[in-house]
Amino acid sequence: ALFVIFYKLVAISQAQSQSITFLDRFWESKRLDDIFRVAETLKYSPLAAMFRAGYIELSKVKKGQVQQSESGTMHDKMDGLENIERALARAKVSETTKLENLLPFLATVGSAAPFVGLFGTVWGIMEAFTKIQAAGKADLASVAGPIGEALIATAASLAAAIPAVVAYNYFNRRVKVLGAEMQTFASDYLNIVKRHFF
Repeated sequence: ALFVIFYKLVAISQAQSQSITFLDRFWESKRLDDIFRVAETLKYSPLAAMFRAGYIELSKVKKGQVQQSESGTMHDKMDGLENIERALARAKVSETTKLENLLPFLATVGSAAPFVGLFGTVWGIMEAFTKIQAAGKADLASVAGPIGEALIATAASLAAAIPAVVAYNYFNRRVKVLGAEMQTFASDYLNIVKRHFF
């Protein structure tokens, strides 16, 4: 679980920092092809991935419109805009899936580990009572050792579960923030495309 927590911390931090860099460049630049070159260098940014998908689709739409010349209807133009919107939506789903990778593992560890520990503790206590019965005496010295060993399972399971739950909640919140940023970026990008190309 600790390896997964460290891996997700690095991955989500890279996604966040590269997305901030991308947004700065996006709003500073005046040309989409310049932004595309920047987006290609930011491999961990979900916003850059969405931009790349939208830009590639926009290039296809513009190439198709040039071939149709000026005879293209308003319906054809709106179809092109819908294609760009679908490309952005597909990229958003793909990037969200990447960001959520391994989060179910943390949720499973957080919810299942205490039960595994409890099972180990109950099993250990049952064995302790069996040994006590076989010895025929139940003084504090004969009870404390086996029950103390049985409680180690509970402590170990809680040591795994608590960080997993905390990390899951933390990463889940950061993924939601990035998801909201992706949604906002998609709307802004579509508005720019509508204003300048349709």
